[in-house]
Amino acid sequence: MKEKFSRYQIFVVVLLAFLQFTVVLDFMILSPLGAVLIEELGISTSQFGLVVSAYAFSAGASGLLAAGFADRFDRKRLLLFFYVGFVLGTFLCGIAPTYRLLLAARIVTGIFGGVIGSISFAIIADIFPLSMRGRVMGLVQTSFAASQILGIPIGLFFATRWGWHSPFLMIVGVSLVAGVAIVLRLEPLTGHLSTGTSAKRSPGAHLMHTATRPRYVAGFASTMLLATGGFMLMPFGSTFLVQNLNISLEKLPMIYMVTGLSSIFAGPLLGRLSDSFGKYRTFVVGTLLTGAIILWYTRLTEASLSLVIVLNILLFVGISARMVSSMALSSALPGLSDRGAYMAISSSLQQLSGGVAAWTAGLIVHQATPTSALIGYPTLGSVVVVTLGLTLGLMFNVDRLVRRGLPEGA
Repeated sequence: MKEKFSRYQIFVVVLLAFLQFTVVLDFMILSPLGAVLIEELGISTSQFGLVVSAYAFSAGASGLLAAGFADRFDRKRLLLFFYVGFVLGTFLCGIAPTYRLLLAARIVTGIFGGVIGSISFAIIADIFPLSMRGRVMGLVQTSFAASQILGIPIGLFFATRWGWHSPFLMIVGVSLVAGVAIVLRLEPLTGHLSTGTSAKRSPGAHLMHTATRPRYVAGFASTMLLATGGFMLMPFGSTFLVQNLNISLEKLPMIYMVTGLSSIFAGPLLGRLSDSFGKYRTFVVGTLLTGAIILWYTRLTEASLSLVIVLNILLFVGISARMVSSMALSSALPGLSDRGAYMAISSSLQQLSGGVAAWTAGLIVHQATPTSALIGYPTLGSVVVVTLGLTLGLMFNVDRLVRRGLPEGA
């Protein structure tokens, strides 16, 4: 019989999902705004790729710096500190008048926003046993879908009527609700402090201990490639639809909304499947589905709106299956005293590899003019599929280590 969530656990899941919604929305909003920003700011695809990757690079750097301190403080206070900084950075994006200032604002946002996910996953691992984490990750994963259903269509609506700054200011307003909930309802999380392990080491020593432990290195290696596909394809997704497949900009909200709605239902189901069918098995099925759709989708030269919607639904179901199962499985690697540092390093490596991926994507694809078709998108799809294949082997090793034995506190 499956364990039931307590009322407080339900609150934590809802809060963390809402937090992820705002953070993911801040990143994903750039994808549908890509076609608008390239034209209005007069920038190239490589410059736009730099805007996306700047967030990732700064997030990766701050994650590494925060790792040494991640297990030395109450996780609630740590979460609140970085979330306030994230909201400030998003506000700066909402008032940036030029490309260079937008780039600087994305760096500030990344410094704070890139650490929030790792703190959230550490909180999940602290509160929920491994047998429940698939369901929790599946529910939190709905934040990605919700960011499309509610955020991206509304963001496009705002951008087409009040300019591209307005979606960022919208995110600031929504984020204030989550900040208040953290202050008023989230309980202090200090169980990891009772071990006294992190306090005995200097921040640098704690970072090195966590970064070099062989068991953890296996998890880091798989994490580095997990975000590659999303960071490569998403920044130019809207441009590909508009310029290559001749889907009008006005129809993009419908595509994101229908895709996101299906993902909201799929996330919890995939979480349950991950807990019952097996986390690695779910990851394999999700990876095979994702790879097949990418190979087909990136080679399209024409497509109806209905076909685009169906392919996007299948693609996001595959991606969700991979993310839910891999996050739940990897969370079993670190022990209680190393969990914050492990999650911070893992998030940092994911952001850094994602930054490289977004920058690389900007070099692979290009346009003759800001309104012409993307060139090189099929090549980009092939590169993504190769990385998907590599993650199968890396996650197999993680699964083997988890089966061998769980650390104390997992």
